Amino acid sequence: MPRLGVYALIVCVLAVAAAVFSFARGSLLGVVWVLLAGLTSNMTWYYLRRARTGRDGSVTG
Repeated sequence: MPRLGVYALIVCVLAVAAAVFSFARGSLLGVVWVLLAGLTSNMTWYYLRRARTGRDGSVTG
């Protein structure tokens, strides 16, 4: 998995933990953390699929 995919996965896990912590304390700020977790999970899947197909994003001509 590319480096950006690993970073996105780490941020996703931390955002989920922050959302659980925020909701446990009764704060609605957890909604922001849930949205961030959704965004970063999509980024993780994108980089994982891109690595599997072998596309590196470079243009060959």
